[in-house]
Amino acid sequence: MKAYIFPGQGAQFTGMGSDLYTQSAPAKDLFEAANELLGFRITDLMFAGTDEDLRQTKVTQPAIFLHSVVLAKTLAEDFLPDMVAGHSLGEFSALTAAGTISFADGLLLVYKRALAMQKACELRPGAMAAILNLPEETVEKVCAGIDDVVVPANYNCPGQIVISGTAAAVDAACEQLLAAGAKRALKLKVGGAFHSPLMEPARTELAEAIAATHFQTPRCPVYQNVSTRGETQPDVIKANLISQLTAPVKWTQSVQNMIADGATGFTELGPGNVLSGLVKKINSEVTTQSRV
Repeated sequence: MKAYIFPGQGAQFTGMGSDLYTQSAPAKDLFEAANELLGFRITDLMFAGTDEDLRQTKVTQPAIFLHSVVLAKTLAEDFLPDMVAGHSLGEFSALTAAGTISFADGLLLVYKRALAMQKACELRPGAMAAILNLPEETVEKVCAGIDDVVVPANYNCPGQIVISGTAAAVDAACEQLLAAGAKRALKLKVGGAFHSPLMEPARTELAEAIAATHFQTPRCPVYQNVSTRGETQPDVIKANLISQLTAPVKWTQSVQNMIADGATGFTELGPGNVLSGLVKKINSEVTTQSRV
């Protein structure tokens, strides 16, 4: 069975999508439609912007979404997923590619999400750190024992968990996790505590936009970050998507469930190949490929 996966924030690079734009008329039309919908030429930033330009959350999120979804749409009749999933922001790409939400609605939701998250970061700055080579239970226990906001935010693959919270709490957790045997505790270059309770203002704001958006039954199950199961009911998908901003991304568990449900090959659509690498670390027997 074929699984398609869609990357999240951090996969961006200068020049992303430019080949698609120049080589495919349908892709060019979609990119230009996105420029019109957003009210600024995001393609200029994607194709020729600096790293600094692309690191702005309000640019990064719609840019990655756009690159991923245009790739899926230009595959046309060759896009035949048995299941899809996306990492964090990538879940919006997966839902759009699977026909749950329209291209325009997906793009505008992602842009609203980016602006809401940026606002939440400014309201309550936070930090994130990748913890390597420790069991999940150890990371969870250390975070739970700190008297401030710090939680596991991304279960990326066995031996790689990202934690998120206030800067002081993340620093304290890193110190304790290194003492507990972590190989590394690497602070990430992000401006906020994504997938933690500090994103509550953004979750509330995005919930209104999601509630007002038409969702329909996807063409195949969408394995969501929150539930880790293949979902097809629009109301369930909406509720999970709203919860996603403050809940952890359970990528390891989602991929494991996709494999248990029959996935044998994973194709990553979008910038980079980070997710393909994570899938291989979760299960080395499946095949992976990436399309950029």
